[in-house]
Amino acid sequence: MPMKIKDIYDYVVDRGIEKDPRKREGVEEMLAKNNKKYDEMKGEEKKEFDTESLTNPYSDTRVLCGDPETEVKRMMVGVDIEVGEVMLADRLAEKGRPVDLLMTHHPEGKALAGLHEVMHLQEDILAHYGVPINIAEGIMASRISEVKRNLMPLNHNRAIDAAKILDLAMLSAHTVADNQVNTFLQELFDQEEPEALGDILKLLKDIPEYAEAVKHNAGPDLVLGSKERRAGKILVDMTGGTGGSEDNYARLSQAGVGTIVGMHISDKNRKKAEENHVNVVIAGHIASDSLGMNLLLDGIEQKGVEIIPCSGIIRNKRS
Repeated sequence: MPMKIKDIYDYVVDRGIEKDPRKREGVEEMLAKNNKKYDEMKGEEKKEFDTESLTNPYSDTRVLCGDPETEVKRMMVGVDIEVGEVMLADRLAEKGRPVDLLMTHHPEGKALAGLHEVMHLQEDILAHYGVPINIAEGIMASRISEVKRNLMPLNHNRAIDAAKILDLAMLSAHTVADNQVNTFLQELFDQEEPEALGDILKLLKDIPEYAEAVKHNAGPDLVLGSKERRAGKILVDMTGGTGGSEDNYARLSQAGVGTIVGMHISDKNRKKAEENHVNVVIAGHIASDSLGMNLLLDGIEQKGVEIIPCSGIIRNKRS
């Protein structure tokens, strides 16, 4: 049976929950709290509530435009889908390859405006690694507020408006994909137990997406530490919306974390990691996003949907 947009949406959300660091039980507990909160609301508060959050815990993953009942035979997927990629999809239709759905990894529209909401996931990750939950929530509160304020001035709907004009459907799949790469790499390091930072780099470069990124000078690299330095306890930090608080590093160091493997890091956070003697391995942003998306796309492709990768996606199939 052909997949519809709503089927793809339900699939990526379920896969996101499956690989969520909080485990399915933790996510279901959070959804139950959302439902209880909604049931107790009245008037305008209830009217304005995002009812998608009753079944989908990821505010940055949404059907952004288009009829959810539309059957999808061909889908164009990018790390970013902006106006240029929307025009590219329209050009493909002119050349006889119409696209039924645009899937963007980085969120647009209401999914971008709601990005800060998924950052609460980082609180649970910190707690899992030994930071008391009250401290984790306190650390993240100001950072979540900062991200929310920074998102407010953006022109969220620009690409979506272009897609609507051209009668194209669009879906964002952000944290659902980041959960894939985060869990994939954490399980790899837990299993292989690399002793030194150089061993971490080798494991990463054995993964096709990172191997390809190396060819373009965008592969894994050390930003704190040397190849000979021992890794200690490794934390993969690739999910939860965007970069965390600079206060994370002192607490993680105290909790025994020796090395963080991330997609990217700000200078401000790098300095805090250095002050607290935490090694930092940057796997690479676009390669990591590609790995996360590929772990979702394989299942969709197996159901008969043709995938056209664009906008940075390094497509590698594991099926």
